[in-house]
Amino acid sequence: MNTGSNNAALPALPGLPGEHRAVPAALRERWRDESVRSVWLRPSDWYHPAVDALAAALLGAGDTEAAADELGRARGYDGVGIGETMDDLSCLYRTLGASEPPMTVLRALCEGWADAQAGTIAFGTALDPESGLPSRQYLAIRLAETYRDAALPTQRARTVADLGHHLVLIDVAAGTVDPFTRAARSAAVGAAMTTTYGEGHPMATLGGGVFAVLARADEDPHPPLEALHLEIARRCELLELRSSTRQPVRVWVEPLPATHEQALQTLDRVSRP
Repeated sequence: MNTGSNNAALPALPGLPGEHRAVPAALRERWRDESVRSVWLRPSDWYHPAVDALAAALLGAGDTEAAADELGRARGYDGVGIGETMDDLSCLYRTLGASEPPMTVLRALCEGWADAQAGTIAFGTALDPESGLPSRQYLAIRLAETYRDAALPTQRARTVADLGHHLVLIDVAAGTVDPFTRAARSAAVGAAMTTTYGEGHPMATLGGGVFAVLARADEDPHPPLEALHLEIARRCELLELRSSTRQPVRVWVEPLPATHEQALQTLDRVSRP
């Protein structure tokens, strides 16, 4: 990434006073230069794929509040303070010629940051910094709880095939990609999974472009699978990641085997280093 100054003039963008139109990458570089020069404490950890999403939303009249929420979550997960997070957003709008961010965008940023902090308390250090999802170890714990609950006296009428849950597995890998692209792809998939399944569905990254969700088996899996396909495609298109993402993305349902140990072997089988 270019860390030098980028002072080339950009054509005006209608909307906010003095804003500029540029490809998201050019805006990102100007934003980074301004933030690192004035407010950011550790230049090496400034970049996250969520900054590209916010830049693209601003330049393409997209949903800036949703993009700001995602950036706030990313900063919160990475341990960035709320003050530094807000100052960084202000640097973006200064780069565009505005005096300050709109209050709705700033509020979305803060709400995302607060949600991430709550998640960090719940999951400790088990969150993957690229996707924002818990690790394989977290999913293993939730699987253990699932098998334990199925063995309770009130649940012993269940058969092995009726544990109440199944795994939804997602494979987006497409050959070897550079770390920058991999991080952007993981962030896009993690956000798509969270949007599609939401709270109450344990999910994790398994490494190498493979992800998993522990979903309820008594629900029709097809609508969520279709929605997940569309959401991953939308986010990858936004970040120009189609060429580095499996086409089509592979999403499938994996029934839970008879034991927790066998379930962990399933995770080992589908995951990549």
